[in-house]
Amino acid sequence: MKKHLLMIALASTCFMATQAGAMTKDEYKVAKEKIEADYKADKAQCDAMKDNAKDVCQKEAKGKEDVAKAELEQQYKPSDAHARKVAEEKAKATYEVAKEKCDDQAGDAKAACVKQAKADEAQAKAEIKAKKKTM
Repeated sequence: MKKHLLMIALASTCFMATQAGAMTKDEYKVAKEKIEADYKADKAQCDAMKDNAKDVCQKEAKGKEDVAKAELEQQYKPSDAHARKVAEEKAKATYEVAKEKCDDQAGDAKAACVKQAKADEAQAKAEIKAKKKTM
């Protein structure tokens, strides 16, 4: 009996914590606007750069925005699908930035760099897929 009551108490505590963590529509809207403003500011900083450094900066800014939006969706409407989307966006952003950084290299070094970026992305996708099966 005590074990049963303990489980009910634990479940209700988890439910209350989930409810307390939920965002209102207005909070969501404000957070989304902040993400967009941060992206514009980050992208503006890239304008002062040149060549590949500028490209890398832009990829980083876009990746940061995409990850932040995915995390916001997870906070607003928590679900396994949104959690998976966060992981996917992080993997995608990491790959895009790594691939862009490879442009600073040439020849075999560049090919090896791109190959490593693709391998890292494949590993991240495999981990996401494995987590999906356990959910």
